[in-house]
Amino acid sequence: MKKIIFRIFLLVLPILIMIGFIPIIKNDLILTAIYVFLICACVPIAYEKGDTLFLVFGFFIMLFSETLFVSTGVEAFKRNSLMGIIPLCIRSRPKLE
Repeated sequence: MKKIIFRIFLLVLPILIMIGFIPIIKNDLILTAIYVFLICACVPIAYEKGDTLFLVFGFFIMLFSETLFVSTGVEAFKRNSLMGIIPLCIRSRPKLE
């Protein structure tokens, strides 16, 4: 049981680190570079068959869905870095009206 909990913790740790960097690092390009480094470092450690397919597919689906959400007004961003639409790190900000 302890091994399972420890394995889950190790799988969640990079996500927690990535979320923790959002308020600390203000530059989107640096934040994106750190994210890419973390993803590239973590994929070989816990690689399972089909992970690369899910990573690539998820990346493009996320870009499409975030662009759709921004264009319909569901989400609003304070900064625009990716194609003038969304931040590189996909950092959302609530729409203030």
